[in-house]
Amino acid sequence: MLPRVILHNEVSLDGRIDWFAVDVGQYYTLASRWKVDAILAGSNTVFDPEEEVPEEDEEALKPPERHPDDPRPLLVVPDSRGRLRNWHLLRKEPHWRDTIALCALSTPQSYLDYLQERHIDFLIAGDDHVDLRTALEALNARYGVKSVRVDSGGTLNGVLLRAGLVDEVSVLINPSLVGGTTPRSMFRAPDLTSSEGVIPLRLTHVEQVQGDIVWLRYEVMRSLSNDRCTERCIQTRQGMV
Repeated sequence: MLPRVILHNEVSLDGRIDWFAVDVGQYYTLASRWKVDAILAGSNTVFDPEEEVPEEDEEALKPPERHPDDPRPLLVVPDSRGRLRNWHLLRKEPHWRDTIALCALSTPQSYLDYLQERHIDFLIAGDDHVDLRTALEALNARYGVKSVRVDSGGTLNGVLLRAGLVDEVSVLINPSLVGGTTPRSMFRAPDLTSSEGVIPLRLTHVEQVQGDIVWLRYEVMRSLSNDRCTERCIQTRQGMV
């Protein structure tokens, strides 16, 4: 069974996701209205390769204390290439109760050993790259995840949307114009070759919040079947997660 998946992003009026100032407190206060079971974050969102990662302490190798009645969501991060080495920092964040890595059959065994030594749960889903449909089904079956909020940039969003895995799109429209010839979009994917891949939406909520920001929420229409979308877009997912 697939959990309900919600994309939540803030964009400028011209659709960019960079350079403008974001009220982070307001952004996550609104995001917290969804009482989700898991947060799916892109590896580029939780890891800056240019940022120096502090060394692990002894606590990093100890099993975490897990409480079944903890209401906080899980943090789930796709990392088929085994890049993340800051799990000890992510675990200390108060926003989630535990962390899970999504890996693939191609993920280096040395990285899986690294995760096991630190008692970090991981799921193997996919061959060369993480198969997000399989991963979401596994999260539901193994951890009882029924709802997921995606905290990511355009790449992970694009994979989920093209695979027909998104149920709701939430967008905060920031009152700013960025411009540029190479805009960074909240939906990054290869260009379509026809109108078949356009995803229809149904408006469910409009609200003006602080700072002249408009909050729009849309339900993803199911006129395009998941099977057809998956068949048409499977090649676009390769190399992206």
